[in-house]
Amino acid sequence: MRRLIAAALVVLAGCASAGAPTVPHVAQVDLPRFMGDWYVIAAIPSFAERDAFDAVESYAPLPDGRIQTTFRYRKGGFDVPIKTMRPVGSVVPGTGNAVWGMQFIWPIKAEYVIGWLAPDYSQVLVVRSKRDYAWVMARTPRIPEADYLGHVERLRAMGYDVSKLRRVPQRR
Repeated sequence: MRRLIAAALVVLAGCASAGAPTVPHVAQVDLPRFMGDWYVIAAIPSFAERDAFDAVESYAPLPDGRIQTTFRYRKGGFDVPIKTMRPVGSVVPGTGNAVWGMQFIWPIKAEYVIGWLAPDYSQVLVVRSKRDYAWVMARTPRIPEADYLGHVERLRAMGYDVSKLRRVPQRR
């Protein structure tokens, strides 16, 4: 049993951030303006979201300064029940609110980096130093194709394998 727990901790530790991110991040994020719903337009997805449909990530401030995150999606199609995950984000001090630790399971915090943000807060790229996951999100369920292609090029410039990018079907 101890071996199993130790192995699980080693695997989970790979999710933890080990210092300053090695991907670029925006200089400053106005957190109150960033709060609210973001539709997932495309992602290099984690295991849990590989077959996501209608994916929406929502952020709300908590009284202690952390950020309650609610990720809602349908697994495998539009006509299946909604699944929900509720990690809690913590802003890393000194990062202009652009780098967070996202906690799904205590005590592990996954790196969450706001790598690009539209000036009007309509679209965002969330990235990670490991270049294993990335999310293209918007305030609307669809974005112009030119915007999407621009995001693909931004991710490529950050060192991502964009062939792993999956567009997330949105019924809305």
